[in-house]
Amino acid sequence: MSDTRLYVDIHVLQTVPPSCVNRDDTGSPKTAIYGGTTRARVSSQAWKRAVRQMFREGLIGQEEIGERTKKIVALVSAEIEALAPGRDATKLAMEALKKAGLDKISEEKGTDALFFLSREQARALARLAAQGSEDKNAFKEALKRAPSVDMVLFGRMVANDPSLNYDAAAQVAHSISTHAVQNEYDYFTAVDDCAPEDNAGAGHLGTVEYNSATLYRYATVNVREVAEHLGKARAAAVVRAFAEGFLRSMPTGRQNTFANRTLPDAVYIAVRSDQPVNLCAAFEKAVPASPEGYAEASKARLVRCAKELYASFAPAPEQAFSIGRGLEELAPAAPLPAALDALEAAVSQRLGGNGVA
Repeated sequence: MSDTRLYVDIHVLQTVPPSCVNRDDTGSPKTAIYGGTTRARVSSQAWKRAVRQMFREGLIGQEEIGERTKKIVALVSAEIEALAPGRDATKLAMEALKKAGLDKISEEKGTDALFFLSREQARALARLAAQGSEDKNAFKEALKRAPSVDMVLFGRMVANDPSLNYDAAAQVAHSISTHAVQNEYDYFTAVDDCAPEDNAGAGHLGTVEYNSATLYRYATVNVREVAEHLGKARAAAVVRAFAEGFLRSMPTGRQNTFANRTLPDAVYIAVRSDQPVNLCAAFEKAVPASPEGYAEASKARLVRCAKELYASFAPAPEQAFSIGRGLEELAPAAPLPAALDALEAAVSQRLGGNGVA
């Protein structure tokens, strides 16, 4: 077992009904060619956004969540107003951010690109500005320290100053269907409630493209990197929150139209000390259509692929957990809360903690 590497792999099989979870520039559901066939696809960006939204719903404390925005002048200005009422907070915020190295910034438009800022970083800049500091290094250090939980997990890139970057501790794969898909079209009409009685026509008509699929979803977390930035005592709870957010979230694409709010069919969580292992090879050959659907066949494929891989290329994980039915050959099954408790305890113990009851 490695003392320097610790990863949590999360494998999810999830069926979604007719839906347009994530659309491209033409409004069509995103797809990809894999194994020579067209698959439904949901981008990693879409699902990471959904996880961050779940953090805001109570998985992570509000003080530990950052803001990814161009409007960082307003964020720092608000903190300055709280520390130094009556002063020109906007001017001080602009000066503070420029001293920190963010030159391409304006009061109206903010930064030229989205910038990830934690609440503690905004406060640190505000304190320096309120004190009248002229130390540019201190301002830059304020932007480097005290990252938010979501900044540590999903990373921060600052193109004009790489020293402010944070490498993402979590990686999320593009979700793909385990089987071939063909997009379909819903032709719809809307009736004008105030139209005259002798008007038989529709007030509006159009089409919406959609598909349905059993998706294979995968994410991995570098636990040691989370612990490095947030501390060992906090890391286990953060990994648990990420796992719960990843399992329970759903991107918001056309939810009002399709109400595609499903939960996973089955989940396999692996704790590894060698390297992350994506099991998408289980579906390189598309699962064929059958009267039993795709979910059960996909579970069997995932089990077979994992066993073959563990026998040939990588050892089985040190610990593993499954949720739902069908993956018990890989790990004992437990309800979601119990599996998350066990995951948190396992991570805590490997980081040198006392575990979680």
